[in-house]
Amino acid sequence: QVQLVESGGGLVQAGGSLRLSCAASGRTLSDYAVGWFRQAPGKEREFVAAISWSGGTTYYADSVKGRFTISRDNVQNTVYLQMNSLKPEDTAVYYCAQSSRQRVTTIHNEYTYWGQGTQVTVSS
Repeated sequence: QVQLVESGGGLVQAGGSLRLSCAASGRTLSDYAVGWFRQAPGKEREFVAAISWSGGTTYYADSVKGRFTISRDNVQNTVYLQMNSLKPEDTAVYYCAQSSRQRVTTIHNEYTYWGQGTQVTVSS
């Protein structure tokens, strides 16, 4: 069993930056891919970014490509999401999740463990 805890969310103006962290306990993150998803009010949860077990491969949703960067520190058992040039449409609860696979995946059902989420609000 693994527990994932997200942090770093908050309120920021459009154009600003935030860095989200996803810390794991109970089990190492290093053997599996990790992803970030988000869910805005009234919308379905959507894929944001993913990173392979080694960190060698990353993948982004088109809506965040060039603005967000996912990275991981397997020593610290933590995954990060650096979010720059934030837009009001980025407002959502952001979740990190550990995949059951080593390779990156955008498929929700291939993620086994989920955090509780952290709120990101971008004001215009």
